[in-house]
Amino acid sequence: MKLACVTSQKQGEIDRLLAELAAELESEGIVLSGIIKDLSYSAVHENGCDMSVRVLPAGPVIKITQNLGKGSDACRLDPMALTDAVTCVEQAGFQNVDLFILNKFGPEEAAGRGFCSVMGKALDHGIPVLVGVGKANKEAFLKFAGGLAQTLPDDETALRHWCAGI
Repeated sequence: MKLACVTSQKQGEIDRLLAELAAELESEGIVLSGIIKDLSYSAVHENGCDMSVRVLPAGPVIKITQNLGKGSDACRLDPMALTDAVTCVEQAGFQNVDLFILNKFGPEEAAGRGFCSVMGKALDHGIPVLVGVGKANKEAFLKFAGGLAQTLPDDETALRHWCAGI
């Protein structure tokens, strides 16, 4: 079983790294499943916590956050949109998939929801899984992984090397 996570202290770095890695791998004919952040989406909020994701390999792009109004500091994640993204990935299946990428192991995954079951299915199918993990959910991810995950640095070369090994 191949499971790895990438973390970074730099805001937005994981999203950039995973989106660029996905584009490179797809250009090489690697078949991907999962989601990555849509880097072409312009965040409305200064902290960038509103976003759209692209379901791999071919879409759709789904806005997974909701507008809670100016000044709101509550979580903007739209649970229904996240469920839609999960459903899209599950419906695509895992046939001929070479790698599963999840842009972020977030609060929903930390609570055992979101993409947890999909990651488990990918691993059950022998598909390597690469996950972006922020510091807020690192402990929850490590618990989810049960000591089986490799932690990778936020470095393009390290990610490419791990992918080459799978």
